[in-house]
Amino acid sequence: MNLERVVFGFFIILTLSLNAAFVLGSIETAAHHNVWILTLTIIVNLVAIGLKLGDRSQTGALLLASGLVAGFLLITARVVWIVAEPGGGDATAPDDMADIVSIATGALVANIVATVILVGDTLLARR
Repeated sequence: MNLERVVFGFFIILTLSLNAAFVLGSIETAAHHNVWILTLTIIVNLVAIGLKLGDRSQTGALLLASGLVAGFLLITARVVWIVAEPGGGDATAPDDMADIVSIATGALVANIVATVILVGDTLLARR
């Protein structure tokens, strides 16, 4: 078993799981979406992107691209959240929360693509 691939797979799947945990719930209800889960998802996604930087294969390029898309969308969602709450309160408007969750859902799609690529590459790898 290759420890590097285990750690890499762990961060890819953890990013997907955290992103799904943030997105699940009523789209316009702020109480269903935790800012700390979104922030943790961004951090874990950045770690996963860092792990992808050393791979020079075609699969690695696709994984890096999907990670960059997910990272860009997650950071955009967090910036929208910051702008929506200029006073730092918990009063996010339903339309702002719908925008934030919609952007994070796009990142979820990019994370699903990365996970499918990773699983497909693993299944095609020779022993």
